[in-house]
Amino acid sequence: MGKGLKFANELKLILFSAIIGAVAGIVFWLLLFCVHWGTYLLWDFIPENVLTFSWYPILACTVGGLIIGIVRKIHGDYPEDMMMVFGKLKKNKTYPYKKIFVIFFAALLPLIFGSSVGPEAGMVGVMVALCCWAGDNLKFAGSQSAYYSKVGAAVSLSVMFRSPLFGMLNVEEGIEGDILESEDDSNNDNSNERQPITKLSKVIIYCIATGAGFLCFWFLNQIFGKVSEGFPTFESITLDRADYLLFFLYLLCGIILGLFFEYSEKLFEKIGKILPPIISETIAGVILGIVSMLLPVIQFSGEEQMGILISDFALYAPIAMVGIAFLKVIMTNMCIQLGFKGGHFFPLIFAAVCFGYGLALMIYPGSSEHAIFAAAVVTAATLGTSMKKPLAASMLLLLCFPAKSLLWTVPAAALASFVGKYLVKDKSSTKSDNRDI
Repeated sequence: MGKGLKFANELKLILFSAIIGAVAGIVFWLLLFCVHWGTYLLWDFIPENVLTFSWYPILACTVGGLIIGIVRKIHGDYPEDMMMVFGKLKKNKTYPYKKIFVIFFAALLPLIFGSSVGPEAGMVGVMVALCCWAGDNLKFAGSQSAYYSKVGAAVSLSVMFRSPLFGMLNVEEGIEGDILESEDDSNNDNSNERQPITKLSKVIIYCIATGAGFLCFWFLNQIFGKVSEGFPTFESITLDRADYLLFFLYLLCGIILGLFFEYSEKLFEKIGKILPPIISETIAGVILGIVSMLLPVIQFSGEEQMGILISDFALYAPIAMVGIAFLKVIMTNMCIQLGFKGGHFFPLIFAAVCFGYGLALMIYPGSSEHAIFAAAVVTAATLGTSMKKPLAASMLLLLCFPAKSLLWTVPAAALASFVGKYLVKDKSSTKSDNRDI
């Protein structure tokens, strides 16, 4: 390959990656825009002006479950989690981009109807579908379509979690990162244009794409106003030796919560395979509605709810905070496995922070600095146990914790990741949903 052709291919790769990043920022903003106005209509305007009875949450969630079940029965089981998306991409060498609007709509419905999930599952599916469309329809993109899919997924996660490094590390570290490396290039008509991508080039491409994604998201927020406040940011803290002595206690508690998440996920997965479509989503809607009526903080992903809890944490009984944490995990897995599908990162962070604050209230009542330390360690350990990717988990925590917290979140995530790999069998990256759709 001549130097001129090599340079041209590198330039195409960088420019198209920037376009992918920009599209990811725009798509995520559109998703949040739709969620913002959808939740306002369903959870503010209607219950305050039209249907003002107290059991409205049960009605709304039940109707939502019925609608979600019908959509899934007709169009398929979307949105799919990231491992399943990349598993299909590896197996089929493509992803069903003709269903891109179905994927977007299917990701939108659970978020509007109050499901205890985050938006990342739908976003990854949409971006991978767009990249596969580009690979099939744009000649210069065909030779690197699999890599563009990784870039799209990484930028989506980075913009969603306001953490530039998280997306890259989560995609490159672990199953999702190497799942595409075995792709057979011999079937690619443009294989003569394909060239190895060095680690330095990958970093540059990710940085450019992520920067484009953040820029587009920021630009739309400036023009049309913010569509989401995001997670609250914890202030920087100063710790004493006594605080560090409790590190291993909080580490153990975070691992327990992470294991609880993993095993409750398996339980609800079995239940989800037994229940038929539509009935499964409707039952989930009824349960979600009842819990939401009694404890509204359990609804949604946990971004805004966590800010409320943290600002008033001293008013809560410690056992109540711990109970909310475990109930949030149960509701998140119930929603995902019974049809109100979405991502689990936001709810799991919310649950772990609640758990950490509850523990801190038991040991050092009224100490906000120690509560932040406890929440950081518990959350790092919980994510490490679940994700089994310590670096990605640590970068994710920069979403709400100060950079200084890496001093204790990195070792907590690393130790918990080791325990998680030992005690929990890795989920197959090519698993498929056996439900009869």
